[in-house]
Amino acid sequence: MTLLHNMPTADLQKLDAAHHVHPFTTNADLAAKGARVISSAKGVFLRDSEGVELLDGMAGLWCTNIGYGRNELADAAHAQMLQLPYYNTFFQTTHAPVIALSAKLAQLAPGDLNHVFYASGGSEANDTNIRLVRHYWATKGKPDKKVIISRHNAYHGSTMGGASLGGMSAMHAQGGLPIPDIAFIDQPFWYAEGGESSPEDFGLERARQLEAKIAALGEDNVAAFIAEPVQGAGGVIIPPATYWPEIQRICDAHDILLIADEVICGFGRTGNWFGSDTLNIRPDIMTIAKGLSSGYAPIGGSILSDEVAEVIASTEFNHGYTYAGHPVSCAVAMENLRILEDENLIQQVRDVTGPYLAEKWGQLADHPLVGEAKSLGMMAGLAMTPDKAARAPFAADAGTVGYICRERCFANGLIMRHVGDRMIISPPLVISKSEIDQLVERAAKALDETLAVLQQDGLMTAG
Repeated sequence: MTLLHNMPTADLQKLDAAHHVHPFTTNADLAAKGARVISSAKGVFLRDSEGVELLDGMAGLWCTNIGYGRNELADAAHAQMLQLPYYNTFFQTTHAPVIALSAKLAQLAPGDLNHVFYASGGSEANDTNIRLVRHYWATKGKPDKKVIISRHNAYHGSTMGGASLGGMSAMHAQGGLPIPDIAFIDQPFWYAEGGESSPEDFGLERARQLEAKIAALGEDNVAAFIAEPVQGAGGVIIPPATYWPEIQRICDAHDILLIADEVICGFGRTGNWFGSDTLNIRPDIMTIAKGLSSGYAPIGGSILSDEVAEVIASTEFNHGYTYAGHPVSCAVAMENLRILEDENLIQQVRDVTGPYLAEKWGQLADHPLVGEAKSLGMMAGLAMTPDKAARAPFAADAGTVGYICRERCFANGLIMRHVGDRMIISPPLVISKSEIDQLVERAAKALDETLAVLQQDGLMTAG
């Protein structure tokens, strides 16, 4: 069968519905509606099979940092496929692409994070982290240090381990999750959960829940704390400035490994190479994926500190993946990192387009439907509310308003995601000022149309 590029949209949708099971989807509903078929992409724009152009405000799934259509990455993949299309790194073997990428990541990562254990993506890497930190403590003679603390509403992947580390109740409701020895504290989401507290006091209170949880579980039973520097799929939740310094203090004081999940925040998204650089975090382990290859090839991994790597190296770690350190993915990642460096894309986000997005996005807070509009680098979120002063949720089920707004975004040529009734974006790092203007104009139009629907249907009421 050919790749079907010239098949009519309706026929593609029928074939898709007949054989393709989509992730995070009620597939029966999608089959009735018909999936949107994306046919091509360039820069920050997608084009579907009907010729409709869409500004991709989500960079795929937070990952196409250098934008679409970069032939250099295709050339790197082609050249590597011709020379060595695949070999594993089991059985005391290695190859040049994985060596080069590992050395480059050690150079870029903060502190003494100098060692990489590869995976095919972020979910696999977080599964690795569960086994790795437990093996680390067992090797150090502390086998009871097994519990990993995460946060409610966190997202760390959808494998058994990754979804267990995540704190999303809808995921835990399926498949017997979470697995044992995972514990949770509350998220640092001041807008929705801060009440009358100042952001500063709230940040400290939420961070100190970690210390209370460690005390309740017993320090000798806690292996690690895992968190994204900025929660992505949770709703682009930027923590108060007081939060991360207190988390760092607690982990240091109680001999707890700190895992920074940089799958979204890494490789320029926050205006530095890593979110840990932006927020002054000193992790023992960083989870990486997505922007490492800008989504052009599957790759992920865990970057380990010298101390963690030294302990793991003292015994055989009975763990690994067939495609870990895949030579083609490593070659593509190396070319992606070269482009990020040579074109100064991260500095551009930090100094030019990030501040510009913050200014333009922040203006959306004046919209009658918006209670908050915040950004950091190339990620931003806004909260919709029927009552700005009270930061109130809607009376309708959570996500009802968000879905309406998402559909109005698509109708206006913008891909913007909804998380409950928050709207979020993470555009490619290559987005220009004029394209940011387009993004914000289309978002404002979608908000206007959403407000009209809510008023017409009697949904502008607080819960």
